[in-house]
Amino acid sequence: MAAKKKPSHPIFNRIRVLRAERDMSRVELADLVGVNPQTIGALQQGDHSPSLDLAFRICDIFSLPVEAVFSREKFTPMSQEMYKR
Repeated sequence: MAAKKKPSHPIFNRIRVLRAERDMSRVELADLVGVNPQTIGALQQGDHSPSLDLAFRICDIFSLPVEAVFSREKFTPMSQEMYKR
């Protein structure tokens, strides 16, 4: 069996940070969006890109727009964004 290959155009995300802020487990998020916890883990690791539908479902849970959760470019740490003003 061949090793899993990361997406050639990765989609970065803040799922882990958003879950931590809300004290939410992978299992809880997975249940809320209708996937298994391994899918959430793969998304967080960048091993899997979400479908558009899944991305919207995740954003709905966090009440955030897609661009606040997902990006084609790496996110800077949220603390750096907040305190650079």
